[in-house]
Amino acid sequence: MEKKQYESVIILTPVLSEKQMADAIAGYRQLITENDGEIVHEENWGLTKLAYPIQKKVTGFYHIFEFAGPADLVSKLELAYRRDEQVMRYLTISLNKHAVKYNERRRQGAFDKKEEPKTEAAS
Repeated sequence: MEKKQYESVIILTPVLSEKQMADAIAGYRQLITENDGEIVHEENWGLTKLAYPIQKKVTGFYHIFEFAGPADLVSKLELAYRRDEQVMRYLTISLNKHAVKYNERRRQGAFDKKEEPKTEAAS
C-alpha cells in the first residue's frame, strides 16, 4: 500500500500544563507510528493568540505533524482528535508533490532570508 503525505494541525486548549500538552502530543505521535505511519516533521508553535475566540478562549497551543501513511490513518487520527476534549480545533490536509517540495525547502531555511532594504544613491 502506497503511503501518502499529510499535514495535520491541532490547537490544544491553553489551560493545559506543559506536561499535559506533551503527553497529548506524544499520544498522537504514537497513534501515527502504530498505524503504519511515519512522521516526517513536527513543529510546536507553542501558545499563540487565536484569530477569533474558540470556547471563550483567545489563545491555544498549536502543534503541526507532517507525516506519511495509509489513507485510513487520517480517519483514525481525526476520530482521536474529536474524542479528546483538549483539542479545540484540528485540520488535516493531503499534500501534493508541490506542497511536499515547499515544506522540504522551508525546513532547509530557503525562505528565512531577509532582504536588506535598498538604499537609493543620492544624485
